[in-house]
Amino acid sequence: MANNRDLMAEQFDDPKQEHEASTLGMWVFLGTEILFFGVLFAGYIVYRFIYPEAFAEASRHTNIVLGTINTALLLTSSLTMALAVRSIQLGKNRLTAGLLLLTSLLGMIFIGIKGFEYYEEYKKQLVPGLNFTYEGPHVPQVRLFFYLYFVMTGVHALHLIIGSLAAMTIAVMAWRKSFSARYFTPVELTGLYWHFVDIIWIFLYPFLYLVSRA
Repeated sequence: MANNRDLMAEQFDDPKQEHEASTLGMWVFLGTEILFFGVLFAGYIVYRFIYPEAFAEASRHTNIVLGTINTALLLTSSLTMALAVRSIQLGKNRLTAGLLLLTSLLGMIFIGIKGFEYYEEYKKQLVPGLNFTYEGPHVPQVRLFFYLYFVMTGVHALHLIIGSLAAMTIAVMAWRKSFSARYFTPVELTGLYWHFVDIIWIFLYPFLYLVSRA
């Protein structure tokens, strides 16, 4: 079993101090991420307001079935991540490792499905700058929708890949009993990041898939 003290950064006096400082740092980082995604969401909302018919038409070309499946996967992964954080607070390293690996697996399945969805959209010639061909009305506005679609979902996918790799790394550490009920800061910080990525998707899903489905 690893010495929890050895895992702490040397500038901290005890696990509590490290937890407080690291949590604050993570929230500051997530605040900058919110600003980054906020710009993308603000741009989408503005253009959605200006071109409502075009965005509604473009949204109908997204695969709502795959989008819904991915939403269910991420909601489930939020549950498994929350359970992982709770289990390490109880000192259950092996259970934590299993839950983190399951969380990471759900994230990677999401990425696989998203990759298949991108491939479908490529075959339909809906990728701006690569093979965009659209014969319906509002061509420039539909192209704009898909520019936003690929940028927003692509950046989200990148964040999810990072989160999945982080969860796998922390799972290995938990399996080696690197944490305890007294020291679990890395697990909790990974959970915060994961929930942030999930929340971003909760907004992306209706914005991109449900514009004209009601």
